[in-house]
Amino acid sequence: MAPVADAPAGNWVDRHAPPAVLPFLRLARLDRPIGSWLLLLPCWWSTALAAGAAGDPYPDPRLLILFAIGAVAMRGAGCTWNDILDRKIDRMVARTQNRPVASGAVSVPAAFAFLVFQALVGLAVLLSLPRFAVITGIASLGVVAVYPLMKRVTSVPQLALGIAFSWGALMGWASVFRSIDDPALLLFAGSVCWVFAYDTIYAHQDREDDAIVGVRSTALLFGQASWLALALCYTATVILFAMALLGADSGILAWIGLVAFAFHLHGQVRRLDIDDPALCLAIFKSNRDAGLILFAGLSLDTIGQHLAALWLS
Repeated sequence: MAPVADAPAGNWVDRHAPPAVLPFLRLARLDRPIGSWLLLLPCWWSTALAAGAAGDPYPDPRLLILFAIGAVAMRGAGCTWNDILDRKIDRMVARTQNRPVASGAVSVPAAFAFLVFQALVGLAVLLSLPRFAVITGIASLGVVAVYPLMKRVTSVPQLALGIAFSWGALMGWASVFRSIDDPALLLFAGSVCWVFAYDTIYAHQDREDDAIVGVRSTALLFGQASWLALALCYTATVILFAMALLGADSGILAWIGLVAFAFHLHGQVRRLDIDDPALCLAIFKSNRDAGLILFAGLSLDTIGQHLAALWLS
């Protein structure tokens, strides 16, 4: 099978997967784990933020593991659904024409069956959470289902992706507190802005093909003004996250993590060249590192505050 354009060269799937399994692993994007990371990070942020607000000694490892499994499963399910709906468009775009469904390596019925399997894994993870979190997770299914269609009807499909990929910012808090409070809502809103921005960067890879095919994106909408839109979105992200930290009574290490996160986002905007697809992809992928920096700050703050409380008691 021909390699998929944006998969890392020599990735473990292409090197080690048996031929019969290879197209399905590509369909789930296991050769491109960045999407799973970006879906997972808001879950981890929310879990760490909630742990600090609850006075727990550290973010719940069980929740972190469950969210990791769920992120891989649901990202794979979402990509499978996207590829089924977009198979005709994908054949006309150079970067996506070798995707398994578009290329015929996986039939549509087989893709549907694989979609059901991944969704069942995600459901098993969801049912392992508290009841309130289960209800919260189910509420996200509508936007997940319609997202692949949005680029046909709106110039801002990245907003739908932002809502879908940021839902985890509610899930961690809901799992700890059995409620959704202001810090979780602020974290969610900030994450929507973050996803909106980084997916705009990603969309610049396909700007010319999208214009020819007739699908829409914020890359086409903003064009040469994308740097300003990104700067505004990333600024909103940092402000909303700061408000979430204030609402959760977070300590100094969380704020240090947020400052480092903000500097990372500033560097992305400063480096961006929308006419360099390879650079756009690299900057997009760097958001995993930005997210891990923030998660580290939130987690270390939770641990540090607990140790300080023990020392003073």
